[in-house]
Amino acid sequence: MGIFGRLKRLTTHISREVEAVLLQHGLSTSAFDVLATLRRSGAPYRLSPGELLGMTMVSSGTMTNRIDQLEKAGFVERLFNPEDRRSVLIALTDKGLATVEAAVGAHVANQQRLARNLSTDEKAELNRLLKKFLSDFE
Repeated sequence: MGIFGRLKRLTTHISREVEAVLLQHGLSTSAFDVLATLRRSGAPYRLSPGELLGMTMVSSGTMTNRIDQLEKAGFVERLFNPEDRRSVLIALTDKGLATVEAAVGAHVANQQRLARNLSTDEKAELNRLLKKFLSDFE
């Protein structure tokens, strides 16, 4: 019970810290997830809604809502797919790319801060153990 209680408490603390940093960039964790996924796709930073669904593991309705909100905020735009005019691509705007670049930098610095009390070896061991634990679920 101690393991699961600590994991739950740690998740709560980490989530709060991550959300606070992302909010400084005007992003929720779900918005950051979409923008960061587009960023990871590489230039020209565009994916189909289906590709975004597969990479973020949310329902299509949830993804549509996220895209709508990000489009309203000017972070993404819907473009006709040049290979199939019946479909669209979701692309980062210049504003979206600048925002996610700044947020990623702050997010990485925050992660380093949050793990600062662990040595390099301890981080590697914790990572190994968490991968092993997750392997039964994923």
